[in-house]
Amino acid sequence: MERYFADLHIHIGRTRTGKPVKITGAKTLTFTNIIEHARDEKGLNIIGIIDCHSPEVIAEMESLIASGDMAEHPEGGLLYGEMAVIPGSELEIYDEQCRGPIHVLCFLPTLERMKEFSMWLSSRMKNITLSSQRIYASGKELQKIVKRLGGLFIPAHVFTPFKSLFGKGVNQSLTEVFNPDMIDAIELGLSSNTRMADGLEELHRYPFLTNSDAHSLAKIAREYQALKLSEPSFTELALALKGEGGREILANYGLDPLLGKYHGTVCAECLTPLVTAGLPCTHCGSVKTVKGVADRIAELSSSKERPEDRPPYVHQVPLEFIPGLGPKMLEKLLSHFGTEMDILHHVPEEAMEKVIPPKLAGLIIKAREGRLNLKAGGGGKYGKVDI
Repeated sequence: MERYFADLHIHIGRTRTGKPVKITGAKTLTFTNIIEHARDEKGLNIIGIIDCHSPEVIAEMESLIASGDMAEHPEGGLLYGEMAVIPGSELEIYDEQCRGPIHVLCFLPTLERMKEFSMWLSSRMKNITLSSQRIYASGKELQKIVKRLGGLFIPAHVFTPFKSLFGKGVNQSLTEVFNPDMIDAIELGLSSNTRMADGLEELHRYPFLTNSDAHSLAKIAREYQALKLSEPSFTELALALKGEGGREILANYGLDPLLGKYHGTVCAECLTPLVTAGLPCTHCGSVKTVKGVADRIAELSSSKERPEDRPPYVHQVPLEFIPGLGPKMLEKLLSHFGTEMDILHHVPEEAMEKVIPPKLAGLIIKAREGRLNLKAGGGGKYGKVDI
């Protein structure tokens, strides 16, 4: 068994011919660019690309397999060298029962199963070529087809104010929307952590995932997890989520919730942090608010008990959040030390000081040890490191 790093929520911005997939995604976020960047610069071992239902993306994967650049793993997933790519799809459900919109992640074991899933979706979506589109089927219907195809079903960023299971303040329980026995994991999102989420007793039975929801190459691996597996593959990932056969989630590496862009409740007009929702903003007078994840979880929390077998949640400050560490400095670090995973986890401070100013090296070590001061984000604006 070995330790492998996994980020399972990465978007495709454009196809290889330049057509949009995730409209808000960067143009450089193509399938080929993603797999190269995730493996060679980020140092990831498993990635989930969640726009693989798009026909042009399927064609690109088939082309990469035909050219020998990728290969199908006998235990599921696609291999790019030693990195496994898990084909997935992010979808939006919204009907009278779920009162969404709610985003979910669906992962399939093989390219052939993803093609079957894409065909099924094509008659239930207005535009099969785009990411995160509304599907005209219920959450439970979607769960059934995913399970029939041997896939994994994971509600996405469940506490964010928009397009999530709990975020809008309507749904009080996942059983209102889903079959609880057909959920494989819960994705926390950038503004919460394990301790916060475990305030909801119904979530205690599920493993938690921390993923980047990357809309650009730089955002890949801003959140990820370490997995204990025998090798990177779909089957091994599924076993780790169940905690079976010695496979497991070793640790979640996520933003300190204060850095998340929806952590705190803020004025919807000027983004001034609010202590009490409903009162006029002291800055602009507006009474419109965007409720923060922390306040929403506090509303839903009922359990004082916490599962004892949770893996540690390590507050991670991505390198791009470090003040003064611009692209040129980061390039120097990568050229000397390999990947961002190496820099974040392994490179000694004295080694970094030979490449970048000691102050910056010290900030990276403080980030690694959770000793940075942070200012909370909210209303779509990220928190920041306060030095």
